[in-house]
This record gives sequence, structure tokens and C-alpha cells, in this order.
Amino acid sequence: MPTTPQADEATLRRDLAAAYRLAARFGWDDTLYTHFSARLPGGRKGQQRFLLNPFGLLFKEVRASDLIVVDLDGKVVQGGAAMNPAGFTIHSAVHTARDDAHCVIHTHTVPGMAVAACEQGLLQLNQISAEFHQSVGVHPYEGVAFNLEERSRIQAALADNMALILRHHGLLSVGPTVADAFCVMYYLNKACEIQLAAAQLASIAGPVTRIPPVLSAHVRKQFRGVEHERQLVWAAWLRELDRSEPDYRL
Repeated sequence: MPTTPQADEATLRRDLAAAYRLAARFGWDDTLYTHFSARLPGGRKGQQRFLLNPFGLLFKEVRASDLIVVDLDGKVVQGGAAMNPAGFTIHSAVHTARDDAHCVIHTHTVPGMAVAACEQGLLQLNQISAEFHQSVGVHPYEGVAFNLEERSRIQAALADNMALILRHHGLLSVGPTVADAFCVMYYLNKACEIQLAAAQLASIAGPVTRIPPVLSAHVRKQFRGVEHERQLVWAAWLRELDRSEPDYRL
């Protein structure tokens, strides 16, 4: 994939803090756990630095100035707070393998974890899920992500996909900007919500139907043509945050 020029650090801090606030608003938070990360501009291969939430803050508390800077090994190089070692193992794997993955979003939502427990993963049940046709990898569960050797297997599972289902764990999305990665996660999680609802209805309404693969491929191509609209959605979300909780920018 072609790379996208990175925003400056101030903009990345604003956007990543906004992502945490929006995630709390959408119910994606898991007390102090799960992380979103953004690659800072500059730095040679293997020496990049990344913004991450400090361990101890709720998503709804995160401000731009609270974000810490870590290196590829998860060492805090700027900021007076600690980080969760297991939290950055997955992120460092993705950032290392994908030059275009400037932002990585990882969640533990109920719909995402429910689909991650299903043998067939995300099903082609609706227009939203069609956006992810053949664009989501699957990584087997290996326990809590303390083992750095797991990174190579995460990289292989993600490949060039825009998202990853972590078996028995949750969801992950990537993007060249915070806006892209966040919008991908928003709709991936919504597709999982719909799948969960469809499974519940199936017991009283009969079997669900799936979109044929050829049609899913067509819809996926249609979505590729409007990916630039994610920036418009992101701008709208920022306006809402500016009205209701502008301290995220501090």
C-alpha cells in the first residue's frame, strides 16, 4: 500500500486523544486495558517512536498532553507515566510490519470478542460486513500478549489487511491516519454487533442469509472508492467532541 504523509505531533496527539474519548463514548473501553497507538513522524526504520495512552487513565480521561512516547521495545522515552507491556506487544508487531499503519486501534468489545470466539469469524450478513470482505485476517489465541515472539505470527495473520480478528481476544484495525483506523474499527465493530443481533434473532425468525461472495467483492470495491469520506466523518466527530468535552485537546 502507498504510504500517507504523517501529521505533525500536535495533530497526532489531538486525534489520538479524540479517539480515546470517542471510544469511551461508544462503549469500547475496558477500564484501563486495550490501547490505541500512533506512529510519530521521523525516525529511521527500527527507531520510530509512538504515542500511547499512559497506564492508569480511563479512556474518558485521556488528553493530548497525557499521551506518552514509547519506542519499538515499549520503553517509555517521554512522559512521566508507565505503560502496559502486554498492550504494546501487538501494536509494535503491526507498526513494524506495515509502513502504512501509522495508527493501530485494538478493542475488547462484547460484539468483537463474541465474533472472535466464532469458528467462522465475521460473516457476510449485511452491507457493512461486505466492506471487510477478504480484508480481515485471523490470529489464533496464544494467551496474554507478553511473548515478543508472537509478533511475527501477528504480522503474518494481518498481512496487508485493514483489520485483524484476534481469536478469543478482540479486534484490531490499522490505517494511515487516526481517522482511517478509527472509522475502520467503528464499522467493523458495528458489523459484529449486527452479526450478534442476527444470531439472536435466528432462534425465532429462522436461519440468516449471507451475501454471495461475488456480490461482497463488488460492494468491497465500491467502499474502496469512498474511503476518503472517513475524513469527513472524523471531522464531524471532532466537532461533537469540541462541543461536549473540549478538554481532550489540552
